[in-house]
Amino acid sequence: MTSKIPATVVTGFLGAGKTTVIRNLLSNAEGRRIALIINEFGDVGIDREVLQGCGDVTCAEDDIVELANGCICCTVADEFIPTMTKLLEREDPPDHIVIETSGLALPQPLVRAFTWPEIRAQVTVDGVVTVVDSAAVADGRFADDEVAVQAQREADPELDHESPLEELFEDQLACADMILLNKADLVAEEGLERIQRDLAAEVRQGVRFVRSREGSVDLGVLLGLGAGAEADLDSRKSHHELQGEADHDHDDFTSFVVDLAPVTDHSALLDRVRQAILAFDILRVKGFVAVEGKAMRLVVQAAGPRLESYFDRPWALEEAPGGALVVIGQTGLDEAAVRRALGAAPAG
Repeated sequence: MTSKIPATVVTGFLGAGKTTVIRNLLSNAEGRRIALIINEFGDVGIDREVLQGCGDVTCAEDDIVELANGCICCTVADEFIPTMTKLLEREDPPDHIVIETSGLALPQPLVRAFTWPEIRAQVTVDGVVTVVDSAAVADGRFADDEVAVQAQREADPELDHESPLEELFEDQLACADMILLNKADLVAEEGLERIQRDLAAEVRQGVRFVRSREGSVDLGVLLGLGAGAEADLDSRKSHHELQGEADHDHDDFTSFVVDLAPVTDHSALLDRVRQAILAFDILRVKGFVAVEGKAMRLVVQAAGPRLESYFDRPWALEEAPGGALVVIGQTGLDEAAVRRALGAAPAG
């Protein structure tokens, strides 16, 4: 792959118009194959059904993936990373990936996930677009129905942050490359100017403001921002980072490769992997091993406690059968202990 696949993150509170923006984008994709990752919970399936009705060939069913197990920034390792990996391993990978976050998601941890080894070489965050309900903000609210936002919060058992709405809004603004002032037709010009002026004081220099009505925005405006947001995280600090606190309990990640000699009993190896995942709270394991007496290599993949394995292909003539597992965890993972637990091959 000679260039990275661009990804656009669309964030904003419930009711701001994210789904309408994305539906319009898909309906006017101009031949681009766009994959969509939807993060929602509560009324599961509603957004997916709406988006599948766009009537465009770029809205094929397998191009729309729904993550319904809670706030995407709280389920990065278990949900988002495996989903991205599957998209990238397809024979026909997308031209562009659009991610619609839950209204409660903090965008910073999601953007940070694009620095994970299995993603960063193939995908870049083209831009973070924060959709703002102009009418609600003009009335002094963050969302049109703040009661519904609170209900959404209570419906998500995986949510591990209790940030007040004003802090969530601040984080969505701080991470944005573009602020989409949606429902602009419901606010007088003077009010829109005041909103933009107030929000401009809270965002990074160079962030673009765009006004929209019913989520209608030209494709060339939303896509092709070229932000490379994953390489610019220091300028997109969350509220808690600015206050000197840990960001949403999402620490930085660490990864390393464990080389393995051919094994005689792959069931025993899988047991070691399971035990290591539980003992060291490992987030992801992915790789392959050689099994003595087998002509094919064994693929091993784990996301959290879920572990799967299968023989995928014969070893090539020029390959020396062996094994290598990529281990990903949070900073502080005891690498030496993990290597011992997995039975790492001796160095050299």
